[in-house]
Amino acid sequence: MKVGLGALRRGARSFATRSWVEYDAKCDFPIENLPFGVFSCAKKGPRCATAIGSYAVDLAALSEHGALSGLGFDATKTFGQPTLNAFMALPRSAWRATRARLTQLLLADGDDLLRRKAELRDAAMRPLQEVKMHLPAKIGDYTDFYSSREHATNVGIMFRGKDNALQPNWLHLPVGYHGRASSVVLSGTPLARPRGQLQKNREDPWQGSDYGPCKLLDFELEIGFFVGGELPSLGRPITINEAAEHIFGYVLMNDWSARDIQAWEYVPLGPFGAKNFGTTISPWIVTPDALEPFVCPTSAEKQDSPEPLPYLKEQNYSSYDIKLAVDLHTPSKGGEKVVTTITESNFRHMYWTPRQQLVHHSVTGCNMQPGDLLGSGTISGTEQRSFGSMLELSWRGAHEIPLADGESRKFLKDGDVCNIRGFCQGDGYQIGFGDCSGEVLPAGALDEAPKVPARSKLLQDVELHGYFRSTASWRVRIALAHHGVNYKYTSVNLLKSEQKSAEFEQVSSMAQVPTLSFNAAGRRQNLTQSLAIIEFLDSVYTDSPPLMPPADGTPEGTLRRARVMEIAEIINSGTQPLQNRPMLSSITSAVVDGKDTDGTGFATAAVMKGLKACERLVAQSGGQYAVGDTVSIADICIVPQLTNARRFGIKVEEFPHLASLEKRLAELPAFATAVPEKQL
Repeated sequence: MKVGLGALRRGARSFATRSWVEYDAKCDFPIENLPFGVFSCAKKGPRCATAIGSYAVDLAALSEHGALSGLGFDATKTFGQPTLNAFMALPRSAWRATRARLTQLLLADGDDLLRRKAELRDAAMRPLQEVKMHLPAKIGDYTDFYSSREHATNVGIMFRGKDNALQPNWLHLPVGYHGRASSVVLSGTPLARPRGQLQKNREDPWQGSDYGPCKLLDFELEIGFFVGGELPSLGRPITINEAAEHIFGYVLMNDWSARDIQAWEYVPLGPFGAKNFGTTISPWIVTPDALEPFVCPTSAEKQDSPEPLPYLKEQNYSSYDIKLAVDLHTPSKGGEKVVTTITESNFRHMYWTPRQQLVHHSVTGCNMQPGDLLGSGTISGTEQRSFGSMLELSWRGAHEIPLADGESRKFLKDGDVCNIRGFCQGDGYQIGFGDCSGEVLPAGALDEAPKVPARSKLLQDVELHGYFRSTASWRVRIALAHHGVNYKYTSVNLLKSEQKSAEFEQVSSMAQVPTLSFNAAGRRQNLTQSLAIIEFLDSVYTDSPPLMPPADGTPEGTLRRARVMEIAEIINSGTQPLQNRPMLSSITSAVVDGKDTDGTGFATAAVMKGLKACERLVAQSGGQYAVGDTVSIADICIVPQLTNARRFGIKVEEFPHLASLEKRLAELPAFATAVPEKQL
C-alpha cells in the first residue's frame, strides 16, 4: 500500500511533542507512546514493530534500509525475528536507544528520513486495520499475583468474614502462583467455556463432585508485564534496586477464571484447571518510559504496617495512573451486541508493585528469562464500580449486575465478549494499550479434532533410496514427511560407492540418490531427481498443501511460482553440483576472483555466491518463509544447503534472513523429522 505524506500529515496536532503522522487526541498510540509488538501482513510474516497513530511501523524494514543503525546491536537480525524475545534480552539502554531513535524519525522536526523517502514509508508503514497482530513474545513462563489489597479484602470477606479477610502472610509478601504459558492468547482469540469437576453440594464437600461445564465463569481485570534485560543466572536473586531495569513493558490482561471449578480444586495447593484454560493479553507492550510521566502514589500510599522486609522495601514506592475499564458486549434479543461498561478502576489500586513482585519471584534464586510474563492480579478499588471481577461485582452471585439493555448478569454467559481498556491521560494525548478482548464460546465448541486428510492410494510400497547427508535426499525426506507418506528407507552409502553397484544401477537410471521407488500403474516405478520427485508427490498427494505453488493465472501467483523455482534452481543447479564429492575430487586447481585455489576453495566460492543470491531474494519476499507465508520447494532446498555451507566453514549467521528462516523451519515437524542425524 502507498503511504502518502498528505494522509499522514493531515490533522497533525499542535502540541509540544508533535509528529508528522496524523492522529487525534484520543489515539492510543501517539508519539509519546511508541509501544512494541509483532505483526504480519499479506506480504510479510511476523516481525517486530512499533505503532503510531493508525499505523504499524515495521522495525525490520527500517533496519534493512539503514534507518536504525548506530543502536549498538544488530537491528536487522533482532527485529527480523517473529518475536520480541531477542530485543527483550538486550539491556534497557538498548530499549531506550531504540525508542529515542524512533522518536527522532517520527517527530515533525526530527530526522526526516522516513518522512522524506516514499519507498521507505511504503516498506515500513502499514495501516493497523490491514495487519494481523501476534503474541509479542514466546512466553517461557507465566506467573500471576494477588496484589490488590482491595480485591484480596473483598474475596476474604466473602469466604472468611470481615475479621479474617486477609491471610496472615498477605501484607508481608506478594502472593502468587505459577500459571500456564501455553494458554496465554492474544486479544480477539475466543475461548471455550471450560469444563471440569464441580462440587456437588456447596455446604458439604464430602458429597464429592460432578463433571460438567463451568457455571461461574469470570474475568479478572489485570495488568501484565514482560521481563527482559541481561538477567541474573540461576541462584542469584534480582535486587529491588535492579528490578526496574528488567521490566520491558506492560500489557492489559484478562486472567479468565472458572470460580466453581476453583472452589473445589484449590485446597490445598491453590488454583489449577480453573485458571489454566486461557489468559488474554493486549497486543502492544507499553514501555516504562512511556508511562513515566504518570507515576503516582498507590492507593495505600505507603507500606508501614508492617514495613516490608529489606529485600522488598522500595524507596520510591509508587504505581502508574492507568485508568482501566471493562466493557461487556452481550447479545441482545435483536442479535446485535449491547455494550455495558461494568467496571472502572485504576492501576494505582496495587499494594505490591511490579518491581516488588519481580524481586520476590526471584528471591529464592529463581532465574527469570526474557519474555517471561507476570500478572498483577485482579485490580479492584474501594467502590463497587471499581471492582475488577464479577465475583466481586455480584458479590459471589448475591445480586445482579445491570446491563445497558435492561438485562443483567452475575457471571459470564456464552456469546458474551469481555473487553478491557486502559490508558493514561496526558495533556492533549493519551497512552493506550489497544483492546484486550475475548468471546466466550459454548463448552465443547472447540472439541472437534482436526481432520486428518485422506492419503492417496495411488502409490504403494514406497521406498526411498538415499544417503543421510545427501542434500538432495534430504529434500525428498522433507517432502515425504510434509505429505505424510509412509515409506521404507534404504541407505545407499556414497562414501562406499554403493551407488555404483550393479544392483542399484538397476533401480536408478543415473546411479544417483535420491531415487524413489513405488508400485503404480501395475508395475514397479523408479523416479530420480529431487525436484521432479517433489513435484510428483505434490500431484499425487493433493490433500496437503503443494510445495510447488500452482499456476493460478494471476500475475502475483505466477510470479510467486517463478520466485520459488528461482531459489530452488539457484541451489539445485547453480550451487549443489559445484560442491559435491565428484566435483571436489576432479578440480585440482582453479582461479576464483583472480586468486589460485583448489577444489574446496572453488566450491566455497560457489556456495557463497548462491547463499548471497538466496539471501537477497528471501529478504525481498518479506514473508514468513522463503517466498511468502507458505512452505515451498525453495525452503526445502535452502535448509540442507545451509548445513552444507557450514561444512565448508561458512558462517551462516552472516546471512540473517536465511538463518532466521532456518530456525523457523526447524520447528515444523516435516523438517524436524528429516534431519540427517535422525536417519542413522
